[in-house]
Amino acid sequence: MQTCTWAPTTFRGTQVVDRADGPPEFPPTVELRSIVTDIVGRYEALGLTHLLIAQRWWGDGAATEGSSLDCLAMTTWFASITEKLNLITAIHPGFFQPTAIAKWGATIDRLTNGRWAINVTSGWNMREFDMYGIDKLTHDERYSRSAEFIEVLRGAWETRPFSYDGIYYSADTLELEPRPIGSLNVYQGGQSDAAIQMASQYSDWMFMNGGQPERIEEVISRVRKACATTGRTVRFAMYAAPLCRATDEDAWAEIDARLARIDPKLAGQRQEILSEGAQGMWSEHNDPLSMLDTNEGYAARLIGSPETILERLKLYRDLGVEMLHFDARDSLFNEEVLPVVASL
Repeated sequence: MQTCTWAPTTFRGTQVVDRADGPPEFPPTVELRSIVTDIVGRYEALGLTHLLIAQRWWGDGAATEGSSLDCLAMTTWFASITEKLNLITAIHPGFFQPTAIAKWGATIDRLTNGRWAINVTSGWNMREFDMYGIDKLTHDERYSRSAEFIEVLRGAWETRPFSYDGIYYSADTLELEPRPIGSLNVYQGGQSDAAIQMASQYSDWMFMNGGQPERIEEVISRVRKACATTGRTVRFAMYAAPLCRATDEDAWAEIDARLARIDPKLAGQRQEILSEGAQGMWSEHNDPLSMLDTNEGYAARLIGSPETILERLKLYRDLGVEMLHFDARDSLFNEEVLPVVASL
């Protein structure tokens, strides 16, 4: 099982549950560089295989996570300070032209000797779209735009010269030079019908929010069924926020304490924001643990002793999860569980 964590580009998570841990919000420049470099250095020392760089150009840090540093600038920085980590840059179609990202990505691909991939995120934060003057379209139209975005990316990387005339994007005998050295790996999220259809036609990996095994199995089954008609294979990464303690009882006592500190007003606001732009994820999921962090990480229930968590991870692996995308701040998990994950 491969391992992935969030890049340190967002320094304020949601405040739905009051939390005091984590670095300060956007520290001064010299301190920021030091913090980011130290964190990523620890990730590489832990042996993680992938780093996901989010595009969150606006978030209030209350009902949603706070705004992040820019995804392109930070990917370039991470490329300069890492040697082994594979870098996955989240990109919202609509905010960028795919031809420009094809050029930028080809450069990063060369600088990292093939360690770059893209996470095409159709988007759910409608306020973010409005702030930057981006046409947010309808939910399914956003996935149609993402599909064209991927078609242009792959075409520019694989065909020379490349021309394209779509609804949202175009290219006229594009000569991408210098050429990338690696193949393009495309990740995506989403669990709606539109997301699953796009995955079956265009993507290599699907990022899934955390959830109980039956929920994860359902998503994987739907994707594989869709792939049966396209002849493609999609691999799966699941997000989780582990809480590893000496005993199961200790871990669940901490979870219960966090649940008791949920701010109902902020939780309601978060649900409203997520439901406006998302389908099939937060909007249809009523697990109380889903509010404890971003992307429903605790809903995966990697909660308990190291032995309990490893058994649960084996269950997800058997369902088809090939990458654990996780919150890397739990020290006991990193010490006792993470070294075994690669062998699962």
